[in-house]
Amino acid sequence: MAERVLLLSLADLSAPSGGREMLGRINLILLHDLLGDRLVHIRPRHAKSPLREAWRGHINGIDTALIADLLTTIADRGITQMVIDGSNFGAAIAVVKSRAPHVRIITIFHNVEARFFWGAFQARRSAKSFAVLAANYLAERKAVRHSDVLVTLSARDSAGLRRLYGRAADTVAPMVLADTTSFVTATSSSRQAYALFVGGAFYANIAGIDWFARVVAPQIGLRVMVVGRGMDVLAQRFAGNDRVTLVGGVDDLSPWYADAALVIAPIFDGSGMKTKVAEALMHGKHVVGTPEAFSGYADDVVATNRCCADANAFVRAIDASLASPPPRYDPAMRALYERDHSPSAARARLARILRIPNQTSDA
Repeated sequence: MAERVLLLSLADLSAPSGGREMLGRINLILLHDLLGDRLVHIRPRHAKSPLREAWRGHINGIDTALIADLLTTIADRGITQMVIDGSNFGAAIAVVKSRAPHVRIITIFHNVEARFFWGAFQARRSAKSFAVLAANYLAERKAVRHSDVLVTLSARDSAGLRRLYGRAADTVAPMVLADTTSFVTATSSSRQAYALFVGGAFYANIAGIDWFARVVAPQIGLRVMVVGRGMDVLAQRFAGNDRVTLVGGVDDLSPWYADAALVIAPIFDGSGMKTKVAEALMHGKHVVGTPEAFSGYADDVVATNRCCADANAFVRAIDASLASPPPRYDPAMRALYERDHSPSAARARLARILRIPNQTSDA
């Protein structure tokens, strides 16, 4: 009998997605492509768990019924490997490893969650944000202790696991992004070029673009367009800033990338990898960003773009880009995406991790 693989994931192909959800969806698609009906996907019925359950590490919809379902599926379907899409499922991992030790458990980390939620707690201190931090730490610690294979997005995250939990990742598999480009021709004759910021309303995005709008935007010769769901929370702060336009959420990012002179990524905190850099490469764009924004990306990605640690560096980098403009679509940037961050690259990595052939399943 061909071995079957169980996937525990919140991925929902019908729901709109941001960075984390996007990665979960593409993992689901690629695993199905590799395994066909040998993949069994269990999705928690609820994305959240009651607070009383969180202190047991039962978060992201984990509860006793779901754990029982996992154990029954493993026994009935002959599961030999289990892929966990997120380290916050640690409570389930611990029980499965105890009750079904023969199952090889592979946990894919989207971030070092304890580090991510520490940053969120620092940004907004409250009893609730501390409880979320503590619950994720407890769950993640169980994931590290009881998984057979730990997969992180970057070497930095691997080092973070070692510092926090005493164990580094077994393999690094960088950010993957589904190719959504429509290769729209730039319409610069009708729209003035601009610097583009893309990102949803999570704390590091808000802090980063707020800083850029106040400190950098007044010093550069480009308008700044801010595109992303939920970013209307900044409307009041940006009301008097004629250098920055708050666009909000859009259905198609391609036209916004097409007209952009460059992409900015002023991110100073977080964990994992920043989706916005891979997305810019996918659209053939050059990026001006912080060391945090480029964390986890290959050395040649950093070398061929512009890495800036402070406001003066951002101003110099943008001035230099305006003096010698990069192509609106650079095939060299696109090639970096295809090499490291495309679905085909990610599929090959998943096949190696699962120890299966990298070919489409006929099942």
